[in-house]
Amino acid sequence: MPKGEPLKRTVTKDRWNKKAGYKTKGFNLRGDIADRFANVCEKTGRSQASVIMELMERYISENE
Repeated sequence: MPKGEPLKRTVTKDRWNKKAGYKTKGFNLRGDIADRFANVCEKTGRSQASVIMELMERYISENE
């Protein structure tokens, strides 16, 4: 566990994320898939978060 006060930029970012409605999610993936995904995202110039969000939105709309 961290000791002392959090950095000012951490507090500011956390406050902005909360206001914008962002949440941190964690999950386990097979390493080879995660590495290939990261490489393709880098090659295409897209962030991993934006691609995952697009995939999640498509999955939700197809299954609602």
